[in-house]
Amino acid sequence: MLETAGNFKDVELVHIHGLGETPWIDPQYEQVLRTNSFYLTPALREAVERGQADYTPCAMSEVPSLFKNGPLPLDVALIQVSPPDADGWCSLGVSVDIVKAATQCARMVIAQINPKMPRTCGDTLISIRKIACFIEYSASLPEASRGIFDERHERIGRHAAQLIEDGSTIQTGLGNSPEAVVRALRKHRHLGIHTGMFNDALMELVRCGAVDHSQKSYLPGKIVASHVLGSCSLYQFVDGNPDVELHPSNWVNDPHRIARNQRMVAINGAREIDLTGQVVRDSSGHRFYGGIGALQDFIRGAGRSKQGRPIIALTSTADEDGRSRIVAGLESGSGVCTGRGDVHHVVTEYGVANLHGRSIRERVARLVEIAHPDHRESLLAGAHVRGWLPKFFTMPDSGRGVDDIESCWIKFQTTRLFLRPLHPSDMRTLQEFFYSHDAETIRLRYGYVRDKMTGESAYKLAAVDQSKDVALGIFAEHRGQQELRAIARYFLDADGKSAEVAFVVHESNRHLGIAGYLLGELATVAKRRGIKEFWASVMPDNRAMAGLFLAVGGVESKADSERERDFRISVEQILKSWKKFLERKMVQRIER
Repeated sequence: MLETAGNFKDVELVHIHGLGETPWIDPQYEQVLRTNSFYLTPALREAVERGQADYTPCAMSEVPSLFKNGPLPLDVALIQVSPPDADGWCSLGVSVDIVKAATQCARMVIAQINPKMPRTCGDTLISIRKIACFIEYSASLPEASRGIFDERHERIGRHAAQLIEDGSTIQTGLGNSPEAVVRALRKHRHLGIHTGMFNDALMELVRCGAVDHSQKSYLPGKIVASHVLGSCSLYQFVDGNPDVELHPSNWVNDPHRIARNQRMVAINGAREIDLTGQVVRDSSGHRFYGGIGALQDFIRGAGRSKQGRPIIALTSTADEDGRSRIVAGLESGSGVCTGRGDVHHVVTEYGVANLHGRSIRERVARLVEIAHPDHRESLLAGAHVRGWLPKFFTMPDSGRGVDDIESCWIKFQTTRLFLRPLHPSDMRTLQEFFYSHDAETIRLRYGYVRDKMTGESAYKLAAVDQSKDVALGIFAEHRGQQELRAIARYFLDADGKSAEVAFVVHESNRHLGIAGYLLGELATVAKRRGIKEFWASVMPDNRAMAGLFLAVGGVESKADSERERDFRISVEQILKSWKKFLERKMVQRIER
């Protein structure tokens, strides 16, 4: 094509993401060949910026329709296929996505028949009679380089993995952060795969036993994808593998079809997200990067799935300049690929922000908390200027940057609950927890009948400097939201060697060992921080709490008031008795 380019006039080349070189964007072909791509590599981006190439933003599910009845009719499809079988059928191999539609719509199909192209299963076949011209040429498929992962990506993976249930169906997009999440799922079980891109990370989930498709509700037993992108080992894995089915993008990426998978999890990256939840994927200001890809399709499909979880995973700062990727306001020219109403979970190395169904105030608070600590003050200032947060809302010095308090799932006798530190954004959750109590619980906790908890009061209870004091919450998950079921706190004394402890457990979750478990968690943190002793004041008729302290070796001292019983408990003694307590109550930390 390039050797005879002088014979052409105003030829437009249309394609998506590719791994090979693109010599047709060399300036010498500017007057003859013009590229129009749905996904920009660095070289293509430069060509777009100098005016020699075009970028068309479009969700992958919609690209085939542009060929069939839209503004991009095709004259010629240049494709690569496997050798034909005995009946004359070639396979489109690792790229069915938009290629199938191109072969159906183009007036002429020209093919490279490559013996090294895998013969894949699914809707991948094209008759040799459909191919007008071909060349036979053996060439190794280009391989995608693996990302470079650091501690940030490992933390993102751990946080996101806690959102994903065994038996979920997984989709992943391009990028280090989405791949880090997939890498963190190796201890999960009974996963399935329905994705646009099938890559090495997903193949490794299959090989380690995490994926068996046994609980996949749509096309059980099958890996569903539209294209394969990765290593030579990956291409060998899909060659003739009946468990892997490739289909066109308009079929695989159809949000209604995606939603037929129960517990569908979409894991995608982003360049930027604003404090209200608007996601930018394919641009930074007026400069274009990458493309929309499968983001819109799978975010919406997973959002409609029963128990589905759309996840946006990104590092809190950009690698190139350290700027915050969570911003108060988007830069002029930035394109929103995913509207704030479609976003459910956002994950950075600092935690998870659940935005679905939440007010602007709650979204802003949660996203500030998972931003990089160096940028939280400026983000808060931007939120205050815009009127998104009340003036009393500030961020404790430690924020979510304390590394010795890890979130995890805890299995109690009759239920599974989630343990994590309380955050300032939990103020509404704390209010709901307060108003769910009966009068007796409030009296035993506060020492008097309290009839209200304002937002500011709840904020003061939730906004804890976790590097000094500690506040832990136990949460139940209900309809995709976390409901607070218990709180445990310690307040550090001035000497730094002792701390007051206090607990509140919801009436519906008592007798499970929750307070005892939380006491052990507090003691574990306290020991790491050099705290030797806990103390507590208990209402005389709060026999359950008094019994807990006595059971772990607490010593009761004479109280100054008849209204309270005072206990002092050695942190070391708590930890010695904690293991036996967990065995007796059948409480288990779920490790991933």
